[in-house]
Amino acid sequence: MSTEIKAPMTGKIVSIIVNIGDKVKTEDEVIIMDAMKMEIPIYAPCAGVVKNIKIKEGESVKTDQVLVVLE
Repeated sequence: MSTEIKAPMTGKIVSIIVNIGDKVKTEDEVIIMDAMKMEIPIYAPCAGVVKNIKIKEGESVKTDQVLVVLE
């Protein structure tokens, strides 16, 4: 079963902290995005392994856009 981590708001990806294959725990920081001139950390909603990273650093994203897929 996969879990999608989605953008909570429109913004720009500043940093991708994880790599494909990394194991993450619930509440681990996965991505840092810039929105409304603030850096917003995005956390893993559950434990899992990073299966896919659907964005790149510097990319602009929209609300609810899938950023990372955990398995």
